[in-house]
Amino acid sequence: MTKLNQHQLDFAQALFEADRSGTPLHERDWTGVVTDDDTAYAVQDQVMKLKGLPVGGYKVSLTSKQTQDMFDADSPLYGQQVDRRFLPAPATVRLAEMMEPLVEVELAFRAKEDLSPDDSLEDLLHKTTVAGALELPDARFADWFPSLGKYNVMADCAVGGRVVYGNEQASDQVFAAVDELATVGAQLFLGDRQLDSGTSSEVLGNPLNSLQWLVRKLADQDKQFRQGQLVSSGTFVLPPKLVQGHWRVHFDHGLGDVELTVQ
Repeated sequence: MTKLNQHQLDFAQALFEADRSGTPLHERDWTGVVTDDDTAYAVQDQVMKLKGLPVGGYKVSLTSKQTQDMFDADSPLYGQQVDRRFLPAPATVRLAEMMEPLVEVELAFRAKEDLSPDDSLEDLLHKTTVAGALELPDARFADWFPSLGKYNVMADCAVGGRVVYGNEQASDQVFAAVDELATVGAQLFLGDRQLDSGTSSEVLGNPLNSLQWLVRKLADQDKQFRQGQLVSSGTFVLPPKLVQGHWRVHFDHGLGDVELTVQ
């Protein structure tokens, strides 16, 4: 287990206070405090400890070559989230209660039973539910996208904000085979205007690869993806900024629409 020094403990406290107060940090004040993955995750664990609430689920970030290049990374990373960050659609959020949020189009998976690092992709298909989702990443830093350093992203719970998820269905009822998970298309709308579209193959080739990566990464850290926990698995599109209005994403494969009103 990585032991944090006092400066790193102060960093975790500052992240927790920024989350609670809505007053962002400035990266220049925390440059060089965390310089490796293990310490970054240890700071994240300390932030979650300060929140004093159980882990309700996760988000996986940097699941495409484009986003990895933006943050000078060569693998995904994850963030722990508390239950209140996951909102069933249709949902309403207030922009004033967030900092500098973005919008991502994702698939969310919920574990129907505890997941194991030995699970194959087919096992995960049978052990989960799936839903379309809009993730609203949001950092505890000012002017964070796309220049925030990777270790600060990791320490900041992978810049977790909110996850709005649609109708949940058994994954193996929606998809007859693992490969079908790579063929989900989605269109993102703000009002009547289509902003973007994308496919699930952008997420490590198949979003189940993202889930499997997370389950194995957690096991490496003596953690487990538990029954009932939810994960937002990675974005289909490069995220635009969240603004006021009515947002909607339409998914094919019978996953339907996910709607969000931003006031």
